[in-house]
Amino acid sequence: MDEPKYLSGQLLLAMPGIGDPRFEKAVIAMCVHDENGALGIGLGRIVPRIGFHELLRQVEIEPGSAPDVAIHLGGPVEPQRGFLLHTPDWGGEESIHVGDRWVLTATLDILRAIAEGRGPSRWIAALGYAGWGPGQLEGELCGNGWFATPGNEGLLYDSDVGSRWAAAFRGAGVDPRLLTSDFGTA
Repeated sequence: MDEPKYLSGQLLLAMPGIGDPRFEKAVIAMCVHDENGALGIGLGRIVPRIGFHELLRQVEIEPGSAPDVAIHLGGPVEPQRGFLLHTPDWGGEESIHVGDRWVLTATLDILRAIAEGRGPSRWIAALGYAGWGPGQLEGELCGNGWFATPGNEGLLYDSDVGSRWAAAFRGAGVDPRLLTSDFGTA
């Protein structure tokens, strides 16, 4: 029997007609995916009316040298909880290394490090995450809800949030203008 294919280190792209407006044109960096479920950080939308400096002040950290960048809407689960997806050149004790692609950290020490100018070289801040129970994501993949593609630094750190979904499809050799919400089975 074939081993199941897990998507940690991949980007999960919402297909048109996914059926859940929270995930319309979603781009999710998959950080954990195994037999117990999956967790990813959404990179396709920005949280309105809050920047990184405000987030730091809310946890009583002076912004220091941190840039005041936008915060991503990481997903609908625990939207008050913060996460940083970043390059592997920084890692704390509770950081999750996702292969050699990126690292996920959800502790205050990374916020302090960024404010002090000693954090990772590249990073994205998000509130909340997307989560799936055991077998749930596999079912959604079979139902044509998602498309998986390898992630890369350009898509993570250099793409404009408004064009990230289309750019990720194009990077996988798919013209997003040709996608449809109609599907069938063979």
